[in-house]
Order: sequence, then structure tokens, then C-alpha cells
Amino acid sequence: MRSKFTRRKLLKTSGSYLLAVPFAGLAGCGGASSSSSADSSSGTDGSTTTDGSGSTTTDSTVSWASGGTDQITVDFPADSLFEDSGSCSLSLTSNTTEGPCYMGVNEREDISEGESGLPMQLCMQLVDEDCNPLAGYLIEVWHCDTGGIYSGDTDDEDVDDTSSWAGSFCTDNDSAALQSTWFRGEQTTDSSGRVNFKSCFPGWYSGRTIHIHFRVRNGGGDYVVSQFCFSDSFTAEICTTHGLYKSRGVQDTTLASGSDTVFPSSGYDDYMLNIEQNSDGTLLAYKRVMIDV
Repeated sequence: MRSKFTRRKLLKTSGSYLLAVPFAGLAGCGGASSSSSADSSSGTDGSTTTDGSGSTTTDSTVSWASGGTDQITVDFPADSLFEDSGSCSLSLTSNTTEGPCYMGVNEREDISEGESGLPMQLCMQLVDEDCNPLAGYLIEVWHCDTGGIYSGDTDDEDVDDTSSWAGSFCTDNDSAALQSTWFRGEQTTDSSGRVNFKSCFPGWYSGRTIHIHFRVRNGGGDYVVSQFCFSDSFTAEICTTHGLYKSRGVQDTTLASGSDTVFPSSGYDDYMLNIEQNSDGTLLAYKRVMIDV
């Protein structure tokens, strides 16, 4: 196993990383909006589920999977995953920073490139202000690996944008990272406004809670650049019990501490992914995103 660094500087939040694009809304799915008052419900397979408030119930008979995305043996869930009790009450939120570790890569569903971790299905649905699905929009996602390192092969033929790339800050000059584009990818929304990715649960680095970057664009223009997060209770569970994460321990920056450099000290529930444990022990993370078109 390649070595992982244990010390990182804080991500900058200066204006050079903040894009002036229209606002977007993030909506909780699966029966409740993303708010602290939402109730937990049984998962699609009955194993574990959380709403946007971060409460988690895990079936003790099912362990979290460990390895690559080949451990994901279940299909992506149906579009009903995103149903919001027949309503479309979405909380408008501001954009967050792109960060210095973005580079554009081509379309692909599996973005892991064989890396290991807690295998994860990441599902998103894009809708307009009336909750109508938006087809033909490009959604990009990117995040670090289990050790908090971003991939950084800027010479890869699929890389087309390195305008905000911060080099060694992102990769820690890790040799494997410098030869890879893992945990980066994009998909075009289908007729249901849906995209699906196969990935692994991210790790952490100093100054940031565990997060996933995403951007939405159409015709070359950005509609939103933002980030998703996970509840503190869930990140603590994985970082203390999962074999591929517990050696680094609990992240040093939590949402509750209010010291994350990107997410707000309150109201961060709007950015929190809904999660469930699939029957094969893998993670399902999902969110509905509204944009003003």
C-alpha cells in the first residue's frame, strides 16, 4: 500500500476560487427535505439509512464493504429514490468554492480507477425550480482518496482544464496520485435529470470535513459549483471502524465545530448527502439538486 500523508494546509477560500454563478438549491430526497427535522426511514434494502440530519441506523448483521467498486453488486436504485413526498420545497443555498484541486476529465460512470475504500454509489438528480427534471446537463464530481490525496495526472489525455490546479498541495507529490485521475468524472443527466457514479467514500485532510466537490454546467457555462458533505456521526463511524480508514482516525475538522473553511457553521444540512447501506454492504449516497434556469 502506498504511503499517505498526515499533514495538509487549509484550503484557501479567497475570491480566486469562488465562482460567481447563479444560486442553486439542494434538496433532501427519499421522502424528506434536507433539514434537521427530517425523520430517518428504512433504506432501500432495509439495512441502514440517514436523512439530511445525519442520523444513522445500521443493521449489525451487515458490515460495510471494503475494496474497489467491483464490490458493488446491486443495481443503481430507481428514480423513486428522489421523490420528495410529492412536494418541491427546496431551500436555496449559495455556491461554495471550487477549490484548488479541480481538473476536468471526460465522461465515465466508474471514477475509481481501481482504488479501494468503502465502495460507494453516488446518485444525483437535477431539477428546475418547479422540480421538473433537467436532461442534457453535465455534472462533474471530484474528491480525494482514503488518505486525503487528490489525483493529479495533468498530462492524461482526458484532462482538459487545469486552470485552478494547485499541484503538490493536492497530490502531496505522491507518485501514484501524479500518475492517476481517480475519483474524478462527469456524466450527462438523462431524461430524469439523473446521473450515477461508482466511487469510494473519501478520506479527510486537515482543515476540512470529508466532502465531495460537484459542478453543474450546460453549453460551457456553470450553473453551480459546490460541495457535498456527510454527517459527523457517519464520518466518525467510518473513520473509527472501517479497516481502510481507521488508521488515520477521526477527521480533525467536523461540521459541528464550525471550523470548516467552506461549509457554514449553521445550515450545513442543506449540503449533506442522504446515505443508505446497500444489501451488499456498499454505500449509497444521493441528493437532488435544483438550479435556477
